[in-house]
Amino acid sequence: MTVKVLMVAEKPALAKSIALLLSDNNSNSYPSRCKPCPVHEYSGTFQGQRATFKFTSVMGHIMETQFPGQYNNWHATDPEELFKCAVDIAECDPKKNVFSSLRNEGKGCDYLVLWLDCDAEGENICFEVMDAVVPVLNNRGEQQVFRAKFSAITAKDLKTAMKTLIEPDKNISLSVDARRELDLRMGVAFTRYQSKFFQEKYGDLDSSVLSFGPCQTPTLSLCVQRHDRIQSFTPETYYTLDVRVALKLGSAKLSWQRVRVFDRVAASFFLDKVKDVGMARVVNVTKKQKSKPRPTALNTVELLRLCSSGLGIGPQAAMSTAERLYMQGYISYPRTETTSYPKNFDLVGILKQQQHSDIWGKEVKLLLAGDMVDPKGGVDHGDHPPITPMRLASDIELGGDMWRVYDLVSRHFIATLSPDCKYEVTDVSIELGDENFSLSGSRLIRPGFTAVMTWLAPNEDTSVPTLAEGEELPVKQAEISERKTSPPGYLTEAELITLMEKHGIGTDASIPKHINTICERNYVQVGAGRTLVPTNLGVVVIHGYQAIDYDLCLPTMRAAVEKQLGLIAKGHADYEDVLYYFKTLFWRKFLYFRDNINLMDQLFELSFTPLASTGSNFTLCGKCKRYMKYVSARPQRLFCPICDETYSLPQGGKIMIYKGFTCPLDKFELVLFSTGQNGKSYPVCPYCFNEPAFEGMKRGSGCNACINSLCEHSLVHNGVVSCSKCEKGVIVLDANSKPKWKMACNQCNILIKLVEDAHKIQVKKDEVCDCGANKLLVEFNKKKSPLPNGETEYLGCVFCDGLLNDLSELRHAASRHPMHKGGRGR
Repeated sequence: MTVKVLMVAEKPALAKSIALLLSDNNSNSYPSRCKPCPVHEYSGTFQGQRATFKFTSVMGHIMETQFPGQYNNWHATDPEELFKCAVDIAECDPKKNVFSSLRNEGKGCDYLVLWLDCDAEGENICFEVMDAVVPVLNNRGEQQVFRAKFSAITAKDLKTAMKTLIEPDKNISLSVDARRELDLRMGVAFTRYQSKFFQEKYGDLDSSVLSFGPCQTPTLSLCVQRHDRIQSFTPETYYTLDVRVALKLGSAKLSWQRVRVFDRVAASFFLDKVKDVGMARVVNVTKKQKSKPRPTALNTVELLRLCSSGLGIGPQAAMSTAERLYMQGYISYPRTETTSYPKNFDLVGILKQQQHSDIWGKEVKLLLAGDMVDPKGGVDHGDHPPITPMRLASDIELGGDMWRVYDLVSRHFIATLSPDCKYEVTDVSIELGDENFSLSGSRLIRPGFTAVMTWLAPNEDTSVPTLAEGEELPVKQAEISERKTSPPGYLTEAELITLMEKHGIGTDASIPKHINTICERNYVQVGAGRTLVPTNLGVVVIHGYQAIDYDLCLPTMRAAVEKQLGLIAKGHADYEDVLYYFKTLFWRKFLYFRDNINLMDQLFELSFTPLASTGSNFTLCGKCKRYMKYVSARPQRLFCPICDETYSLPQGGKIMIYKGFTCPLDKFELVLFSTGQNGKSYPVCPYCFNEPAFEGMKRGSGCNACINSLCEHSLVHNGVVSCSKCEKGVIVLDANSKPKWKMACNQCNILIKLVEDAHKIQVKKDEVCDCGANKLLVEFNKKKSPLPNGETEYLGCVFCDGLLNDLSELRHAASRHPMHKGGRGR
């Protein structure tokens, strides 16, 4: 009897790679219900039984924790309710059919093997996959769900994992569930409240949302702490003696033993003591051999630090690049805290792969010939082995950042098995009058690991010439130098990563996301040398938290949460108890924050401009018939100073006055939203956009989604056909796109370019094609009309009619109507 085994990886590329390696390149593929996640099928054996394997994947999390629909309206929901309401576990993107695809592939299978990433998030996704598949597995009355643990995409590692399958860990998954729910409740409640409060008062915040996060806020706080130190720094003048002596070959500058003094009179006194002494005398010469230790094995945090400081690649980009290298089998799993190689780790095998490199092959061959040393003892956190290269690659093969990160990983691995760097340090003590000076230098003895990590090699140009005790050196120069103390620099990404690791802010996988978030929110900007410079908004936000509740921006609160989550993962704490305790704690902190928001507002008043003083007159308010002001700073919005009301607008495009048209329902003047010549545009009623007039219309809808039959700009008059891509929207004629006519879906990104230079195009609601689309009445330019005998008017379906179809072009080939013949867009 042949059993059926369904295997699931975390990403489509990973499923393909693992299936090829496990099947010895003998698998066949076919599409699944989820188009990006095909199924790879092959035959083999499973636990001593003949088996047919089906290998597919997900695309990260299948499910997400979210608030029920009634709590998604920022205006109608009190943020306090978010701490008490139930939360839903819903499919992340139902349109991708990941859940239904897994369930369909699981039907008739006997076993499920989970190849999700071997971290906490991967463990959580295991149980999401199980929820989809286990109900449809054949009931065999035995263990049917298995977890594969692996660290590299190599045939040896994967086949070993197949022989050592384990059970998924429910406790680790529960700890992730708890983290997601707590972060959702706290983050969304604080973010909604403070965003709405301050964006309705100030016009130049230049941030689409004032977000709060249990990890991102302490991260920002570290940047602001350094900023505050810089701003409060007072430079002090200090003085040092600059003395230069002549040598047999050239001259050398001496270092003063006192280093510096802060009094000019004292500096002059010491200068007088040495100025008239013509010769400096060598008192002592010492030589010592020192060693620069080789690095420990590479973990995620160190990789991010080195990429930022050495390669100029930000943490988010570095992590993304490392993950691509892993999925293509060039490096081992890049998310690990461990810096100690396992005892059975095949270090020699990996080294042998690198001996044929044109760049470091020579150094590797020396190691294999006998120079190889045991790696330094690191820390084993019980997760994945350290990051190592898994196969040889070249810059031609990879290129760009992929090569630079691979190059770093490979050099670091080779360095961990190389001898320490040996060098000799020479210190010369010199007496000049009653003052003591010194001269130091170094000489490289054996490069060791710096032969591959060349940027860490000691400077060979600092050697000191041979000097003997009692030797006298002529003084060429003796003078006072006046300097000033300088403040510390802004935190670099590498320094911030170190501090985040020290304080337990985030995990090795989430650290890049938190740094990226505070940049996206315009709380910090990346400066020269990849420094993180807080903006005025970032500084004021942190100072505001400090004025109300210092705990909100300290890492200690997050550390307490992570400690309890760790106990859940180990089975030492109850999931429900931990969740209840922190929900109650965060709710109380929110109430205190809300009651004392005026303390934060006082700081905003000093730094930002009130809405009433921001922007320029734009369109008429439907209530007071006076001009509203357009605030262009993020988030762009309209503000009526007479009614003291703010109206949100669509983001990510340009807002323009729309010909003086008004909404027939509320008399507000319409505005036109456009994402550019090659994008979509549609009119918007500011009031309806915020307060939909009809049941079923979503907040944030433009006129292209309005069902008002009395408005010529509405969906009723301009809608053409239901969108086959998103299955939720309607493709609507853009009546403002003349002369380059187009129509676009009012929900997704499908866009269809129509006839150019037509005088007029109308949707004929009473003329419906067999495909279900409303026909278009096109009035061509007489000089450019494709019609015979100089005719200009033509009625047809843009999808089925040959003439109109050939003159149209789909901007997104995958987003085509089932009846579309292709035209020039094919």
